[in-house]
Amino acid sequence: MAQIESRVTIHMVASLDGFIARKDGSVDWLETKDTFEHGKNIDPELIKEFLATIGCYVMGSRTYETALSFEAKGFGWVYGDKPTVVLTTRSLPNTRRSVEFYSGDLTQLVNEQLRPKFRNIWFVGGGSVCGACLRLGLADELRYSIVPVLIADGIPFFEGLQRDSALHLREVNAYKSGMVELRYDVAK
Repeated sequence: MAQIESRVTIHMVASLDGFIARKDGSVDWLETKDTFEHGKNIDPELIKEFLATIGCYVMGSRTYETALSFEAKGFGWVYGDKPTVVLTTRSLPNTRRSVEFYSGDLTQLVNEQLRPKFRNIWFVGGGSVCGACLRLGLADELRYSIVPVLIADGIPFFEGLQRDSALHLREVNAYKSGMVELRYDVAK
């Protein structure tokens, strides 16, 4: 099978002070009441079209558990029917055929299993998973959505980087909600 050209994106929503969740894993701060009058509206149809371009998701076990809790609260499964790989060594509940669990080598997963099959691979959490993706040189792009709130302490966006990672800014978007999205290429 010929390898298709693929792109690995790290995407995370974080507080302005760089936390993806509180220490207990809660993300109650994600929805704010801020309004930025010069920001863009988020068009649901454009979001739907954009999400259709994502081939698969990769996440850690705590992110998976957070997604399950959102689903249990009636918010639905935000990843649709896209293939989703959960990195874990724990036994976790699975009610979706699109979810698989993986506990092996991350480089092998990305380069040998995901890149040959998917054009757009999205790492969506957590901090140690995204840190490993960068540390191992697997990421092509970083998308950082900043919520206008400071939570003072929590789980950092990246854990264990161990070295600098050069980035090149490609795009900046500000939204009516006060959220800012930064899009970077990861220098290779």
